[in-house]
Amino acid sequence: MQRVAIILPSETYRATAFLEAARDLGVRLTVVSERRQLLLDDADFLLVDLGNPIQAAADIVERHATTPFAAIVPVDDQGVLVAAYAAHDLKLAHNHPAAVAITREKAMLRRALRSKVAQPPFVVVERSADPAQAASELTMPLVIKPLSLAASQGVIRIDSPQEAPEAVDRIRRILACAGRNPNEPLLFERFVPGQEVAVEGVLVGGCLKILAVLDKPDPLDGPFFEESLYITPSRHEPEVLTEVAATTQRAIDAIGLTEGPIHAELRIDGSFVRVIEVAARPIGGLCGQALQFGLLGTSLETMLLRAALGMRIPEIRPYHAASGVMMLPTATTGFFRGVHGTHAALKVPGITKLTISIPVGERVEAWPEGNRYLGFLFATAERPEHVERALRSAFEKLTIEIHEVPSESA
Repeated sequence: MQRVAIILPSETYRATAFLEAARDLGVRLTVVSERRQLLLDDADFLLVDLGNPIQAAADIVERHATTPFAAIVPVDDQGVLVAAYAAHDLKLAHNHPAAVAITREKAMLRRALRSKVAQPPFVVVERSADPAQAASELTMPLVIKPLSLAASQGVIRIDSPQEAPEAVDRIRRILACAGRNPNEPLLFERFVPGQEVAVEGVLVGGCLKILAVLDKPDPLDGPFFEESLYITPSRHEPEVLTEVAATTQRAIDAIGLTEGPIHAELRIDGSFVRVIEVAARPIGGLCGQALQFGLLGTSLETMLLRAALGMRIPEIRPYHAASGVMMLPTATTGFFRGVHGTHAALKVPGITKLTISIPVGERVEAWPEGNRYLGFLFATAERPEHVERALRSAFEKLTIEIHEVPSESA
């Protein structure tokens, strides 16, 4: 029986879905993580330091000597470099570590894509530079981004150069709180108008097989960029979606990615498509549960494991006519006290599931300081607009409690 090493950071939401996919395929799984996960007590574990990709990869190679792996699959950004190094050493299907490194750092990504695909004009601003002066080099409005954070954490839009110093100071505080270098360079890029889409796919020998294109119907105009809705199939015109696919493939080629999951974000302004992000991992959080394929409702995780093991990928067609997910927003900073109205929300036609992913009593932060959603609301229907309507209607029935203090007596 084949064995797969799956790299699962301890804070990921994805563990159970991959374990179920492995069981469905008759595959053994070794969970590679920085600590044991209580819900996975029966899983084979390999504990590594994911903050040290080279050593973590060496640990995987060492385990391979006694329990050989047929594939190594990263789930989140934190594991992509580990997987690349380990698979490279074991001569398994993999992305080159240098290509993966490009996807992990926003300035490297922008430089790799320059002149290859349409993307926002940008400058990389060092710690010693004057933020207002740097901002004046680009046409307003701008988006300022830390290079090393993900999930739109620390991403801020400004509408004039005079706003840059305050935004930069705030981002540097966010970096420090996240345990990153507060003096790292920042990315200043021209704000790109238009509607955003996500491309979910898998690479096999450098060829992108698109599994889904998901619309983000809520405008992502700032000043912060917390996401809310993903809905598939996309409602954009076929010719626009053809350009989305072609632009994503050109970006992948420019980066040098060849194998495994792909998650890309693009902005569409009329018929003009620009790349915002390309990541060598699947869609984040529990959002992948909105995607099922074929006549049997094959999960995204099963599709990814099949691709990693060189198995035939079944016909890529959605199980549901339309589906979607809403990430429950963290509207304010404080202590999460719970969600009311869940029964009413679940009774909305089309709603299939509601998962709360943050424990009651835990401190949460709104964007741009935060990077975690309170939960995920799922829906299916005959048309994308019906999915959107169901998600919005169900969300209106929810009351989310976040208090400034952890308990009534505090």
